[in-house]
Amino acid sequence: MGGSIYLRRDGRYEGRCRTGGEGRIFYFYGKSREEVEEKMQEFWEGQSYGTTQLTVEMLFEEWREAIRLRVKESTMANYVGKARAHILPAFGKLRIQELDPGRIQGFISDKLSRGLSAGYVSDIVILIKSMMKFAVSRYNIRNRIQEVVLPKKKKAQILLLSKAQQKNLHRYLGTHRDATSLGVALSLFTGLRIGELCALRWGDVDLGRRTLSVTRTLQRIRTEKGTKLVLTEPKSNSSVREIPIPDCLMPMLREQAGEGYVLSGTEKPVEPRLMQYRFQGLLKKAYLPSIHFHALRHMFATNCVEMGFDVKSLSEILGHSGVEITLNRYVHSSLERKKQFMKRLRFAA
Repeated sequence: MGGSIYLRRDGRYEGRCRTGGEGRIFYFYGKSREEVEEKMQEFWEGQSYGTTQLTVEMLFEEWREAIRLRVKESTMANYVGKARAHILPAFGKLRIQELDPGRIQGFISDKLSRGLSAGYVSDIVILIKSMMKFAVSRYNIRNRIQEVVLPKKKKAQILLLSKAQQKNLHRYLGTHRDATSLGVALSLFTGLRIGELCALRWGDVDLGRRTLSVTRTLQRIRTEKGTKLVLTEPKSNSSVREIPIPDCLMPMLREQAGEGYVLSGTEKPVEPRLMQYRFQGLLKKAYLPSIHFHALRHMFATNCVEMGFDVKSLSEILGHSGVEITLNRYVHSSLERKKQFMKRLRFAA
């Protein structure tokens, strides 16, 4: 058996072997040298010097290595998580040319029947398609799953507070001026994502110019050794932005202004899941129904549109790449608002 095996920095073993026909390099990964040797042995025993012996598991590792320097750590963790939980158990041992529309459609049906959302299953299939696109480019194989139809996504229903409930929340925030209330108020009146809020430092807040700068996000990601908290760039280039601070927030910001992270006042940030937990406690104390922290961003967008914000400006404040996302995902219309518009219709005099 030809090839070489070495220990990687991440603690895994990597094996490489080159086929005789076209000199292509195949990669094998495992937690131990023995595991890699076994995979390489199986490969050579069935090798016919063609690309048909490449398995989905082997393809994933090659694709992963190829894109490693082009994606954020959190994005890679997301890919690895989906692959290990869903893709590799179902297809890992198959040769890539055995992937066909029938197998993928059966996979989709099975995952949906197990209660996974259409959006989540679509993300998994898109990941498989990305891997196959890479295989086409590297090995010049036929992509048999290119035309697989993704499951239709259902628009997520976001529970928001009513106008009366929002007024109660405003009153609570005004009379309980602590770090948690400030964080909730910032998201409610600027549309900050929870990761952006947790990563916000007092150095990002310019009280003189009345602006805050969004340049980082904080999130907990899953790794091969558990989970870890990472401070990274925002979701996209458009998410790096400067947001004008509304007048109603200035008193709270001036009272609590300090150093370090806004939510903690120290060099140790408050992580998103802890902020979400504190938010639930705040809602309970204010006698308000439980909603997700992200609902604050939705309420901000909806309230801005109702007050006459132009959608382009709102989209930039939210950090969206286009106005379509703002309108389709973040602007909610209530029945009461629809009634108000309908009352304007009348017969011409």
